[in-house]
Amino acid sequence: MTIATYEGVVEKGKIRLKAGAKLPENAKVYVIVTDAATSVKMDNTKVIQVLSPRLVHPKDANRFKLTVTEETLDV
Repeated sequence: MTIATYEGVVEKGKIRLKAGAKLPENAKVYVIVTDAATSVKMDNTKVIQVLSPRLVHPKDANRFKLTVTEETLDV
C-alpha cells in the first residue's frame, strides 16, 4: 500500500484539498483530524483525547532509566 499525504479543509461538510492536489475518482482515502479541530464536538459525539502517559509521582522516573551493558566476544 502506498501512502500520500494531502492537506485540506472542511467546507460545508465536504473536504476540499489544497490547490494542485489531484486524486483519481473513487480513490480510497483516510481522514486524520489535527489537534486544533479535535476539541470541537460535532453531532453530539463525545470527543476523547489520547494523551501521552504521565507518571503519578514524577520522582519515580528514575525507575525507567535505561542501563546499557556491553559484552565482549571471546574469539
